[in-house]
Amino acid sequence: MKVVLLVVIGAILEIAVWIGVAQFISGWYVFFWFILAAIIGLKLLRSSTSSIMPQLQQMQMTGQLSGDAAVSRKIATAIAGVLLIIPGLITDVIAALILLPPVQKMVVQALTSAMAKRQQAMMEKMMGGVNGAGNPFADLMKQMQGQQGTSGMGRDSKIIDGEAREVKPESKKIEMKDVK
Repeated sequence: MKVVLLVVIGAILEIAVWIGVAQFISGWYVFFWFILAAIIGLKLLRSSTSSIMPQLQQMQMTGQLSGDAAVSRKIATAIAGVLLIIPGLITDVIAALILLPPVQKMVVQALTSAMAKRQQAMMEKMMGGVNGAGNPFADLMKQMQGQQGTSGMGRDSKIIDGEAREVKPESKKIEMKDVK
């Protein structure tokens, strides 16, 4: 809900800034800037992700980013590329800020901490977790055991057990009777 609200507010702000800037300079200049920024963003995105894809997969699996500064720069460049592809002057300014080295370090640290929190939450959920989340495997076993006791035969009443066999329909034959 919050993300949708932020996206809607962001879109409204982008349009308002676009209109405001178009009042001072031609709207066509703003439009052509969006096209040029999208092309630049696509090139940044392609160049950065093609060289760091194995590291991104490792980061997704382990939740940890290797300490290589080049990888950190490439991740920040990829984020800037995505922001440049999105049409809008605010996202373009944010993308330009992300390309600055001090901001790149902050972005990578934030990304790393978010990935670590995500992995920790996933591990807690799998291992039983806190706040009464429970082990999903244990919950599944309880559900299966509970279903066995719901009907007299040890099966859930919603499940129909049987076997399939091929049925050949009897063809009706017209008999010819001799009429005398």
